[in-house]
Amino acid sequence: MMKTMRTKQLIPFILLICCCATAQAQRNETLLEKNWRFSKGDFPEAIYSDFDDGKWEVVDVPHDWAIYGPFDRSHDLQKVAVTQNFETEASVKTGRTGGLPYVGTGWYRTSFTVPQGKNATLVFDGAMSEARVYVNGQEACFWPFGYNSFYCDVTPFLTDNATENLLAVRLENKPQSSRWYPGAGLYRNVRLVTTDAVHIPVWGTQITTPFINKEFASVRLLTKVNQADGKELRLVTQIYSPSGKVVAVKDNSGEINHGKPFEQNFTVNDPALWSPESPSLYRAVTQLYVDGKLVDIYTTRFGIRTVEVVADKGFYLNGKLRKFQGVCNHHDLGPIGAAINKAALRRQLTLLKDMGCDAVRTAHNMPAPELVELCDEMGFMMMLEPFDEWDIAKCENGYHRYFNEWAEKDMVNMLHQYRNNPSVVMWSVGNEVPTQCSAEGYKVASFLQDICHREDPTRPVTCGMDQVSCVLANGFAAMLDVPGFNYRAHRYKEAYEKLPQNIVLGSETSSTVSSRGVYKFPVVKRADAMYDDHQSSSYDLEYCSWSNVPDEDFALADDYQWTMGQFVWTGFDYLGEPSPYDTDAWPSHSSLFGIIDLASLPKDRYYLYRSVWNKNANTLHVLPHWNWEGREGENTPIFVYTSYPEAELFVNGKSYGKQRKLSREESLALASTDSLALQKRYRLMWMDVPYQPGEVKVVAYDAQGKVVDEKVIKTAGKPHHIELIADRNALNADGKDLAYVTVRIVDKNGNLCPLDNRQVSFKVKGAGKYRAAANGDATSLELFHIPRMKVFNGQLTMLVQSDTFPGNIVIEATANGLNKGILKLIAEKE
Repeated sequence: MMKTMRTKQLIPFILLICCCATAQAQRNETLLEKNWRFSKGDFPEAIYSDFDDGKWEVVDVPHDWAIYGPFDRSHDLQKVAVTQNFETEASVKTGRTGGLPYVGTGWYRTSFTVPQGKNATLVFDGAMSEARVYVNGQEACFWPFGYNSFYCDVTPFLTDNATENLLAVRLENKPQSSRWYPGAGLYRNVRLVTTDAVHIPVWGTQITTPFINKEFASVRLLTKVNQADGKELRLVTQIYSPSGKVVAVKDNSGEINHGKPFEQNFTVNDPALWSPESPSLYRAVTQLYVDGKLVDIYTTRFGIRTVEVVADKGFYLNGKLRKFQGVCNHHDLGPIGAAINKAALRRQLTLLKDMGCDAVRTAHNMPAPELVELCDEMGFMMMLEPFDEWDIAKCENGYHRYFNEWAEKDMVNMLHQYRNNPSVVMWSVGNEVPTQCSAEGYKVASFLQDICHREDPTRPVTCGMDQVSCVLANGFAAMLDVPGFNYRAHRYKEAYEKLPQNIVLGSETSSTVSSRGVYKFPVVKRADAMYDDHQSSSYDLEYCSWSNVPDEDFALADDYQWTMGQFVWTGFDYLGEPSPYDTDAWPSHSSLFGIIDLASLPKDRYYLYRSVWNKNANTLHVLPHWNWEGREGENTPIFVYTSYPEAELFVNGKSYGKQRKLSREESLALASTDSLALQKRYRLMWMDVPYQPGEVKVVAYDAQGKVVDEKVIKTAGKPHHIELIADRNALNADGKDLAYVTVRIVDKNGNLCPLDNRQVSFKVKGAGKYRAAANGDATSLELFHIPRMKVFNGQLTMLVQSDTFPGNIVIEATANGLNKGILKLIAEKE
């Protein structure tokens, strides 16, 4: 229900200024970002101070060593049968992990200092993978799972007299250890935390809200204290409201009782409840005194809200029934790879918010803390999921090698790190694990669910299951708090009727495939459609043999109260898993499942979801583009995704009639004769439109038949110039902030040229630099970090990163035969 944060900021008003100055030094947290040295290869002697790393690369952390390529078919080539996709014979999988060189060993080295007499802890938000951490030549800790956060108490290994300490980290990624691109290296942040000997440890608080109504909320805070046995402790905690006012205070003294946490209880009057629509956040600031001396200050961010799952009804947040309008996302950030960047995460969430999305499933791994913090702040519910594999292998070198020894440790770290975050409303213990069909599989699921209940009794637990017959028959699904099904939409009703929970969650849905700006003819709904160009049609009617198109999941949510909503696979395209082009179909290095492409450009499907999910904005989107030279007179269907109930189509002034969305009953009546009957509930489709260049206009009507909106698409003329559009004009001059610049090839009138694929080159001057580019083309082997790239269907995205000083940023984009594009941004110190 809240987020823990270590801080050196002293807030409480009850301390004198001189006391503040003393306390501020008790806890200090430093990001270890700069002056790392890195090299691929194995260097056992790198743990020692006399090792010469002078020829190693100097990098900043977070750092993903593999994203710089090159792409190659031979990288992590896997010959496997994907059993969860019902494959029975092994085949060569190309691009399964993105065709990028993540396999191998790499070393990182840096140094840090610790004030004399202080304790030191190193916190790793994630290290890919099999991390061995050495301090001054001695191994401080080992943590194999690359997605989990972990920490090492390095106090015993420190040098005397506050001199520099050598930190060396060895990472190794084995071949066939992943089903998607995992990234490589210290791809998340590393922190140094220094404290007094007696202190509140990492993730050392737990807040629950046992009672909530409109008048008040009860808040219970448990605080662990390290090395406190036999000492008289005093904890003074103040609760701060979302507006920064102190709303509750407790001052308690005592000793740690048999190792149990220190308990404090509060009453918060007129609580502001956390929800996606109103993400209100509180802070608990705890001052720890030992024998009268202030030794630590610890801030815990949290929210006040209730979560309930009710049989036959579904999911309730703060007593209100709602259905998840969620997406699943892998952890990579497209052209910058797995290296975490808060601005990139914020960009993703901003696009999802506008679509009407209110939930994120972290598939299939622990998230970066920055993502959870942003979901707290921006209002997204979260399902956190740690594992894609339990004790039975999916990948030859996958997590099954460590499950028996490490699963509980990994679960506990995740639960302790995120159990205070209000955005986290559910835990998932696994995804499509082969163990689900084992006779003893329910015992493993129960083991993991029990850990969740032990460490956090406030949230329900689910698991993404895809083998419906197995889990209904063997008790696996029946023992979970919430049965979660991946696809198999046609079996939801059967599961609801057979399972005692009498609810069904779409833990992973749809897996429609499409390529932005690509349209295939004839327009038909079909599975496993494949083409010579390795693309999929953006008419949004193509899917995999084991999945479906979005309309089926919309209907389940609309028609049955006991469905809890869905998490669509996926919000964004990601590196790896290029279905349906995953079997010896190189080049194809990224997925086509995304509602938004790898360049963070929305596909047509984005507007289909927006038209259904976003109740606060109107949607009127028309597809396809209208540049079809050579198709004159041929049938070219036009689809409209809209929140309005009815629309009329005009082509070059000629009306092709009105279409309105069908009711459930009307759709069912047509189902036996019309293969797109269900789609007619959610889309407006004119299937018989002969192509002629010119103008397509769609006029939208409200329920009373009044004209309320219109959208026009024109046949683009000759490409004329480059248009640059930034998602934001002002950046923080912190050396990390990003602007996403959409690059468009347009005609003289500003119409997008949807067939243009020419190369564009970039220059960035001033207080910023070129970071990366992506065009959303899964078949492109161009490297993201090189400042040139071909547009894909007229567009790409270029990322500009701020420098550490303020000033203007000037972006120039050039291409043969076009007038260049120039854009000015500004970097400012916050």
